[in-house]
Amino acid sequence: MNQTQQNNLKPLRSKPDLSGIEALIRLMLKKHRTPFMLIRRPVLEKQYYRFKKCLPEVTPYYAIKANPYPGIIKTFVKLGASFDVASANEMKQVLRLGATPSKIIFANTIKSNEDIEFARRRRVRLMTFDNEPELYKIAKFYPKARVLVRIKVANQGSVVELSLKFGADADQAYFMLRKAKALGLAPVGVSFHVGSQSTNVENYLQALEITSNIFKESKANGLPLKIVDLGGGFPIQHFDNEIGINFERMAYQIRKQMKAMFDRSVKFIAEPGRFLAGPSGILVTQVIGRTFRNNKNYYYLNDGIYADFSGMVFDHCKYEFKTFRRGPRFLSALAGPTCDSFDTLSMNEEIPELYVGDVVYVKNIGAYSCASAVPNFNGFSPAKIIMV
Repeated sequence: MNQTQQNNLKPLRSKPDLSGIEALIRLMLKKHRTPFMLIRRPVLEKQYYRFKKCLPEVTPYYAIKANPYPGIIKTFVKLGASFDVASANEMKQVLRLGATPSKIIFANTIKSNEDIEFARRRRVRLMTFDNEPELYKIAKFYPKARVLVRIKVANQGSVVELSLKFGADADQAYFMLRKAKALGLAPVGVSFHVGSQSTNVENYLQALEITSNIFKESKANGLPLKIVDLGGGFPIQHFDNEIGINFERMAYQIRKQMKAMFDRSVKFIAEPGRFLAGPSGILVTQVIGRTFRNNKNYYYLNDGIYADFSGMVFDHCKYEFKTFRRGPRFLSALAGPTCDSFDTLSMNEEIPELYVGDVVYVKNIGAYSCASAVPNFNGFSPAKIIMV
């Protein structure tokens, strides 16, 4: 920016937009210091009922890894939701907050002996596996556990591909289920995951067809199954005008495939995490420093990659940065507060001129943000979470 442009931009706020989200943020700024994360309970409820409306035959098990904040879990407990946990610690948390063992799935295909024993003591009987050695562990530490084989399916079009690490080959699924029965376990179904933030409905449709074939093979060999776990991966919008994401249309196609491929007696479950928690979150930060470098404005925020923007690394997520200021937009860079150059959020944001103290906020950041933050790296704490 040249000197004339700088002189024409006065450090005065334009008339504030006091409607909706900005009004809420301004109200919270009077009570709390930044950074803070607003989790909106009405949005959690809206997303839960939206899922139930679009996929009424599917029981949602909230994947608490997306955001294990107690207020979120309590909200879903009150709504009657079930829960997907990956460890004994997650299991302890949801049980302590009111979930019942019958509404929990231990959906980690690799479990420690101690965690399997904990599940047995707390009567969390439903769990997944994707390999034979795991079956021996489960049979030893939790006889008669109910197990679902997780199969490898296509992850094309998903932001985070999970089939690289998890899933048995589909042609081995029946034999693993038969092995589970021989070991004294109760094989009840098939699980899959099409990858996180999946915008390609074909992944679900193909996975359902493959699962249907496994059901048919098992039934023909005297091993009837009753549960299909659709996993998670249901996408959300991160930008206001983002295209290519339509959960309602995706759900319609999934539901149609379910009805075509399976008997009415089959029970369907799923493990949505981002879909339920993501839209509820608003991260509010402030500019704590600024400079002019490489022919662009450079702003330092009081939250960054090592804290609530961690999803940009671990979740490959992109966010829409918003400000209260209006007017001309300039190519700008945004960075976090730590003494690490890796802590850079964006090098090409088109935003108005900002000043120290100005607010920068991000919507749809309720999942995989604070959940994967590094506590107090460089002495900077993650954002305070506020339920509203």
